[in-house]
Amino acid sequence: MLALARQFTKYAGVGVVSAIGHYGLLIGLVQGLAVDAVLASTAGAFLGAWINYSLNYRYTFRSNKRHSSTVAKFALIAVVGLVFNAALMWLGTRELQLHYLLSQIITTICVLFWNFAGNRYWTFRH
Repeated sequence: MLALARQFTKYAGVGVVSAIGHYGLLIGLVQGLAVDAVLASTAGAFLGAWINYSLNYRYTFRSNKRHSSTVAKFALIAVVGLVFNAALMWLGTRELQLHYLLSQIITTICVLFWNFAGNRYWTFRH
């Protein structure tokens, strides 16, 4: 159980780095270019996923699997996470009328658990 908690902590730390990219692009697109928040969040999620894969492959899961195997699995988990992200952002900003950043914070927390479980138990499974 301690190993799982330690690995989740590493995953969350990598998530912070990924979130900096995601939120940076989100804010830049919304504030700088007046892009719709859901679309901007989706673009940010793609950037965050690329950062996330790169760091989790080496640091969190210390994978020695071939990228050809792990990238496809990671991409599938990320696409499902991206759909969750877009749906939750739409719900938060359109239906609940939350500020886009508050909606993104709530969304990020929800998607974090899906992505960790999918990547731990499928993408980088030993």
